[in-house]
Amino acid sequence: MRILAPFFVLACCSLGFSEHLEADQNILIPDHWAHMGRVRPTEEIELTFALRQQNLDRLEDLLLLVSDPSSPQYGKYLTLEEVTALVRPSQLTQKVVRQWLQSNGVSNCQTVLTQDFLQCSMTAQVAEAVLPGSEFHRYVSDDHSLVRSSSLYQVDGDVLQHIDFVGGVHRFPPKGQDLNEVLTKRRSEAKFHLGVTPAALRARYNLTATDVGSAQNNSQAVAQFLEQFYHPADLAEFMAMFGQGFQHRSDVDRVVGTQGGGKAGLEASLDIEYIMSTGANISTWVFSNAGRHESQEPFLQWLLLLSNMTDIPWVHTISYGDDEDSLSAAYMTRINVEFMKVGVRGISMLFASGDSGAGCKHLAKGGNCFRPSFPASSPYVTTVGGTSFKNPFKITYEVTDSISGGGFSNIFKMPDYQVGAVEAYLKAQSALPPKTYFNTSGRAYPDLAALSDNYWVVSDRIPIPWVSGTSASTPVVGGILALINDQRFRKGLPSLGFLNPRLYQLKGRGLFDVRPSAL
Repeated sequence: MRILAPFFVLACCSLGFSEHLEADQNILIPDHWAHMGRVRPTEEIELTFALRQQNLDRLEDLLLLVSDPSSPQYGKYLTLEEVTALVRPSQLTQKVVRQWLQSNGVSNCQTVLTQDFLQCSMTAQVAEAVLPGSEFHRYVSDDHSLVRSSSLYQVDGDVLQHIDFVGGVHRFPPKGQDLNEVLTKRRSEAKFHLGVTPAALRARYNLTATDVGSAQNNSQAVAQFLEQFYHPADLAEFMAMFGQGFQHRSDVDRVVGTQGGGKAGLEASLDIEYIMSTGANISTWVFSNAGRHESQEPFLQWLLLLSNMTDIPWVHTISYGDDEDSLSAAYMTRINVEFMKVGVRGISMLFASGDSGAGCKHLAKGGNCFRPSFPASSPYVTTVGGTSFKNPFKITYEVTDSISGGGFSNIFKMPDYQVGAVEAYLKAQSALPPKTYFNTSGRAYPDLAALSDNYWVVSDRIPIPWVSGTSASTPVVGGILALINDQRFRKGLPSLGFLNPRLYQLKGRGLFDVRPSAL
């Protein structure tokens, strides 16, 4: 009785008691989503429950050790099975969460190999009972339709410590950069321009005809979201036009997910054409996360795929991001863990820094502050910014691209690997914005940059000039990293993995600061 009594009291105290799991989540409906009304109680929706993991301090320590060239453990990566053994939720957590769901009539659930996510189908009525306070409505934007809760949700008090967040309740997909708008803007700004092509990139970054992949175990990937699809005919046409002078492939080796038909997306065309022309002759995958499931988050779906596949490409590039202040801290913190899980396996994860500069948010009383982007602000990914040719008619030195995203996180502290470089940069600047605009103790990004201005892209079989954005520079850097991996594999060395600890040790040796375009 002395053993059972405390548990009995805890159970009694938790009856009827619940708390908000993501109290700081922004639940304002974005302007471009139209409200279509509350969903029917019988409508099926899918939610993803992120179960609390174990040994996260150990996971972070291991990531930094295997990623630091000065460490004896450098390159000694973990398998997915070893990652699972390290972080999988405790038996108690798995039991409590499953019993909680089953007691509410939720039985149709699937997990992943790492056992730290549960994807469950249920009716809207059941979902609202499982998550008190939630209320599911339908919203549409252009051809997209999804279901979200217009209010914050709660979970039972005795389950709170076993779950990080619930996916599919909040978080509207961010409005993607309209590359057609960028195209129109660039055409109005410049009547003539050399334009960036694979040949220009290979000349600028010292890639010869022999700098192509040949290692059998090498691979690279791009991830697409929100019904952005590439078209194989566009890729073949692009390589026929611009793939002269170096060995390359004209076909994607594997599509993970659903590849849509019809018109190609300019974003997807840009990503696949430039990772395959820079990382030439290297096996390439496309992770296609359409996001058509009306209550699911495509970005979260992609992360679940990575936790469920023992073999994935060594380099991933992603042109996706959202404002930090639109997401809950619990969500972002857990997503960081997913990045650590990937990095400790020897995978390089690259994210575009965004195309809105430092961003701007208007505060009360006429104040302003910069607006960092996530996942660009994650300490566990490599973030890529953008540059332009100083002289558009020559392959010459680069200056910062005015649209290139960058800043300091308001959520995550500055990681040790970049403290010296960032502090030296801040001290060397004679003119900085007001200190109230940005958090100098936060994770700074981007980590490196490449050309992001005036690319040629083939989409819907049409060559299109003046396409710009860090979604161009990111796959270029990804392809270069894949070429470096190729050389390492042929020498029997491990992949580069999480790049940042090594990257900041190269300051002054192969890397240099890019000057603002005004200088």
